[in-house]
Amino acid sequence: MDLDLAIRGGTIVTSSGRYKADVGIRGGRIVAIADTLTAPDEIDATDRLVMPGGIEAHCHVAQESAAGLMTADDYRTGSISAAFGGNSTFIPFAAQHRGMSVAETLELYHERGKDSVLDYAFHLIVTNPDQQAVEHDLPEAFRQGITSLKVFLTYERMMVADSTFLDVLALAKSAGGLTMVHAENNGMIDWMSRRLVAAGHTEPRYHAISHPALAEAEAINRAISLSKLVDAPLLIVHVSTREGAELVARAQAEGAKVFAETCPQYLFLTRDDLDLPGMEGAKFMCSPPPRDAETQEVLWQHLARGTFTVFSSDHAPYRHDESGKLANGPEATFKQIANGMPGLAARLPLLFSGVTSGRITLEQFVALSSTNAARLYGMYPQKGEIAVGSDADIAIWDPAETREVRLEDQHDAMDYTPYEGMRLTGWPVAVLSRGERIIEDGACVAEPKRGRFVTRGPSDYFGRPGITVPEMDPARNFGAMVKP
Repeated sequence: MDLDLAIRGGTIVTSSGRYKADVGIRGGRIVAIADTLTAPDEIDATDRLVMPGGIEAHCHVAQESAAGLMTADDYRTGSISAAFGGNSTFIPFAAQHRGMSVAETLELYHERGKDSVLDYAFHLIVTNPDQQAVEHDLPEAFRQGITSLKVFLTYERMMVADSTFLDVLALAKSAGGLTMVHAENNGMIDWMSRRLVAAGHTEPRYHAISHPALAEAEAINRAISLSKLVDAPLLIVHVSTREGAELVARAQAEGAKVFAETCPQYLFLTRDDLDLPGMEGAKFMCSPPPRDAETQEVLWQHLARGTFTVFSSDHAPYRHDESGKLANGPEATFKQIANGMPGLAARLPLLFSGVTSGRITLEQFVALSSTNAARLYGMYPQKGEIAVGSDADIAIWDPAETREVRLEDQHDAMDYTPYEGMRLTGWPVAVLSRGERIIEDGACVAEPKRGRFVTRGPSDYFGRPGITVPEMDPARNFGAMVKP
């Protein structure tokens, strides 16, 4: 068989198993997996793990916040950072803001996305699902292969009412897509924040106090209830609490099409990291905030049990200067400081530490880092798998390499990493995208702007049957045909 490239001598790891074999690549796709393959171009993967390239499915690049603050990373720096972290595809958000149409939003982000060195897709943030959007623009976005929508239950400039949330859920369901939700109770957070500031408690550490765990639990419970009413698939993003994880696990046990994500900051940081002198704690501000060590342990357990389908960075890069965290000055209250922290390059090495510590298996690592995201977001088996016919998106890891997390190794546009100094074992040493070398010998060797927009199909709901509530069932609601 004529091959362009062969990866030889490594251990292939997928979400379902591991085995020794060579991988043959031609025309950007995997065309052979066999004991021995040769090609004009070869990569020696002896003593290395050959895994699907990571899919970073929750990140904010080249995106304005609701307050108009632009992230530090664009699609060039963001994709390069993601690649150094073992990723071959990423899915940033295309954020609709009030006054923008869906069509304008997508046109803007398609232009920004051209700078990516990795293949990319979009999640569409929806803040104004008016009649034009519901009847035309959102269905058109699905036809274009943008099959995931995100809504907010918090942030005054972004949040949607429950009835509007139901409209979005029903629309996504009809198109075979997925609705994502940032679930925190806005009223609770606002109430807490106003009282803290009024009492003079304005330092960054009080951001963690202003977002009580109960605010997340209430909103997750409400979001799940709304999704059950219309039997629509739902992903709860960045779950940070025991209560939130337990609500998700309960809904999954009932058969609901409910999925969840957690992030490195909830497994490796705590609210104590915000309790630093001056404005240093602002570096660790994100929403929801990190919790405590006990919650970390519980979330690791849910990760191993399968409560969390995906593990994402929620990379929201705001520099610790006047362009980002300190845009409102060095005396700003916690309410005036941009939320978010970087994590594109650190996500997978941090997750791999769960393998070295015995918390998760290699197969679970692959599922959480790549395969589950490909399935959930309609990219499988083109992405997220090592199989004949799949794109040759491959990350080669040295499981024995130990490194200390350093800012200079993140290759993003940031001036800090919240994981500075953490010692981790297991590191990606080479990354391929569609058979092309992206990371090799500690350098990015990709051609500029080589990334392609990925047209996605329907989500895979992992065999969950869903739920029909009595009030939506004609057999039990006096024959009423209530269409979602």
